[in-house]
Amino acid sequence: MLEKLFQLKEHGTTVRTEVIAGLTTFLTMAYILAVNPNILGTVMDRSGVFVATALASALATFIMAFLANYPIALSAGLGLNAYFAYTVCLGELGGEADAFTIALTAVLVEGIIFIILSFFKAREAIINGIPTNLKNGISAGIGLFVAFIGMQNAGIIIKNDSTIVGLGSFSTPDVTLAIIGFLIILALVHYNVKGSVLIGIIATWVLGMIAQAIGWYVPNPDAGVYSVFPDFSAGLQLGGLANTAFKFNFGWAASHLVQFIAIVFSFLYVDIFDTVGTVVGVADKAGLLDKDGKLPRVGKVLMADAVGTCAGACLGTSTITSFVESSAGVAAGGRTGLTSLTTGIMFLVSLLLSPIFLAIPGFATAPALIYVGMLMVSSVKKIEFNGDVADTAGAYMAIVMMPLAYSIATGIMFAIMTWVIIKVVEKKAKDVSPVMWVVFALFALRILTLVTNFQ
Repeated sequence: MLEKLFQLKEHGTTVRTEVIAGLTTFLTMAYILAVNPNILGTVMDRSGVFVATALASALATFIMAFLANYPIALSAGLGLNAYFAYTVCLGELGGEADAFTIALTAVLVEGIIFIILSFFKAREAIINGIPTNLKNGISAGIGLFVAFIGMQNAGIIIKNDSTIVGLGSFSTPDVTLAIIGFLIILALVHYNVKGSVLIGIIATWVLGMIAQAIGWYVPNPDAGVYSVFPDFSAGLQLGGLANTAFKFNFGWAASHLVQFIAIVFSFLYVDIFDTVGTVVGVADKAGLLDKDGKLPRVGKVLMADAVGTCAGACLGTSTITSFVESSAGVAAGGRTGLTSLTTGIMFLVSLLLSPIFLAIPGFATAPALIYVGMLMVSSVKKIEFNGDVADTAGAYMAIVMMPLAYSIATGIMFAIMTWVIIKVVEKKAKDVSPVMWVVFALFALRILTLVTNFQ
């Protein structure tokens, strides 16, 4: 049955190999079950976010397995969850009560739009239409942004009134333990230890427990500093889903239509181009791109992403997207959807361990963010810096603007608009595809909304 369903022999693999690969993928990305509640927990119920993340990840990964037959797993996208919490809820909607309900409504609507776009292959055209240099710049920029978030969560990088950002204090346990955790992950990776990212998180967490036991790390719930020891007295804490599932606010959307449309558009283009960077990054590392640099069956990959996003919004989490850590499963031999099926099952199993994942502190998950950022930054070596200045400048703007503007979408906007404008200046407008002209127009419209304060 599995052979017929996933064409194992055709892909030169076996059930055993695929299952091991699926477990490997889960081990390398299981940190999202701790990271996502920490990020979205700033504006939502943490336990609810945990359950929503596990369920939505499982569902989306199952769709990937059966629809696209690719060894790619999905979960709440890093960067997209930060955009949801910090830019939208605490930024654009900072004055609104239960801002997360408005943000979830926007995510649902943009997910539905994505499903429609996937039917018409619009997203596929965008991914295949963006120049290779820009794709690599986008991937590298996302890496820097994710690493920046990790360093902030651990207090390694802090706010500085004189220089905007500065270095945190090594006298605090958060900073010291996060750096030690990052070094642990690097050492484990060097020795090819499976699940090195998850092991690094657990090791850092254990060190945090020791720090709390000896009085160095002092919990202070009023200041948002919680005990790092799991609390099993409350059970599995699955009831938190009631605080996040189907928490939509269509009434606000109707009464603030222009502002809501702007927020949906923001999520829309962030999701489009975050997915572009991630899918291209995963496919490249997994050797799934064809000789022309395109991904076969990319439409089905994007459909899994779109349906996962809608499911995630209904359950109570930010945008679901493909994970670059899927390449770890591919490195372990995964070649088909059976790898994804195994990973999805493990996400369901993780629900039984909710007290553990919810007790993992931000300084323990920060090393994972910093390491994943390093993996994605490696795409910079594929950028051609000695070619067309438009290609070089476009990639460069993506890399620098994402972390500095604290927005994936802003980085991509600057990258594409710079590329198109310089192409016109070079009298090479014929090199700009119709798809890129449409994207350019969309970004121009976005800038107009920002200028007129309709965001």
